[in-house]
Amino acid sequence: MKIGYVGGGSQGWAHTLINDLAQCGDVAGSVALYDVDHEAAMKNAELGNRVVEREDADGDWTFEAYRELDDALADADFVVCSIQDPPEETFVHDIDVPKEYGIHQPVADTVGPGGILRSMRAIPQYREIAATVREQCPDAWVVNYTNPMTVCTRALYEEYPDVNAIGLCHEVFKFQEQFADIAERYVDDAEDVAREEIHVTVKGINHFTWIDEARWRDTDLFGYLEAELEERKPLKDFEPGSMADASYWVNNYNVAFDLYDRFGLLGAAGDRHLVEFVPWYLQLDDPEGLHRWGIRFTPSSARLPVDDGPTQTERYLSGDEAFEFYESGEEAVDIFRALLGLEPVETHLNYPNEGQVAGLPEGAVVETNALLTGDDVSPLAAGSLPREIRSMVMTHVNNQETLVEAGFEGDLDRAFRAFLNDPLVSIERDAAADLFAELVDRERDYLEAWDLEDADVLATSR
Repeated sequence: MKIGYVGGGSQGWAHTLINDLAQCGDVAGSVALYDVDHEAAMKNAELGNRVVEREDADGDWTFEAYRELDDALADADFVVCSIQDPPEETFVHDIDVPKEYGIHQPVADTVGPGGILRSMRAIPQYREIAATVREQCPDAWVVNYTNPMTVCTRALYEEYPDVNAIGLCHEVFKFQEQFADIAERYVDDAEDVAREEIHVTVKGINHFTWIDEARWRDTDLFGYLEAELEERKPLKDFEPGSMADASYWVNNYNVAFDLYDRFGLLGAAGDRHLVEFVPWYLQLDDPEGLHRWGIRFTPSSARLPVDDGPTQTERYLSGDEAFEFYESGEEAVDIFRALLGLEPVETHLNYPNEGQVAGLPEGAVVETNALLTGDDVSPLAAGSLPREIRSMVMTHVNNQETLVEAGFEGDLDRAFRAFLNDPLVSIERDAAADLFAELVDRERDYLEAWDLEDADVLATSR
């Protein structure tokens, strides 16, 4: 089989794919790496070929870098997308400019001002990927890892309605681990429970997904959340100073449990993501007050590359660091095998709504469990969300649908309507227009697909 990899110069996920393919002995083929940084893709190709030639490797794969996307995807069976919209300075704008208007974002990659601008940059890129799939490998399965997950996956379907595409995210894995820990602490005879043994029912949209059922074997674990909540209270109990040296990506699950306490379902994403979807955690006189929930803001500096010598790939190639095989926990290779008809897989993924989440619009990309078998993805019915949760989710579904439609029209004024409707944009309307215009101006070079000349919002802002 052939895998076309868009973003094949990656210093992270590409290495994971090399690791997992090299340990998989029942499928074989080629990996075509494409990246705007062709040299990085070439180095990953060299690394992949070296790794699979080792005596301890089971996989039979060849890796090759391509300069043109068309060539990389030609006749591919699978297409993997893990791209970062270049350059990194755009992330600095996404985080720092809204701060000047009093809007603080821990992540800024899905919703809020930063997530919306990232969506606006990503939609043209994903249109190009979908168009290339349509021309070069129309029956391929596209596996997307890129944020904003919902918008990117939705753009694939909007450009090429017959595309076979899914979006994969890690956030729910962390909650399976939490429920495994709950099983070990509350259930007799539950020892060394693995994440894979936990079955959860999820429903919602990426990074704003909800769990209403969790089981280990025949044991209901969701019922133990009340006891777990009481153990955790008070939830807003961290001293701000205690978070000073914590990882930017720390997750204490306190916001997830606060949402459970308020609404009866468990928010199933990292706290730093969840707080960006609702209006009340980030409306602070003192932004550092967010630390009381056990969350750190990610500074814009953390989004920039660190020039500290050779890259990870270069260290592997030079021998300064050994490439050691490990259990990645990723499901991509298992999904490839399932879609090839080797072994079914049930997992959570992002896919257009066919009724799996009742009450959300048909065609909107939602996150639920699904069964993957030979060349087929079957979303599993998850039921409906409670009205009060559905109302919050629908705000973002409508914004995401509006953004995709605006992106295909190049309509900046329509994108601004979604911007103005985002819960984090709680500032006065004229200030919101000024913020939007400033972000667009900072990123003008990366918004060429948008009609900037005729946009009223740019003409009327200061």
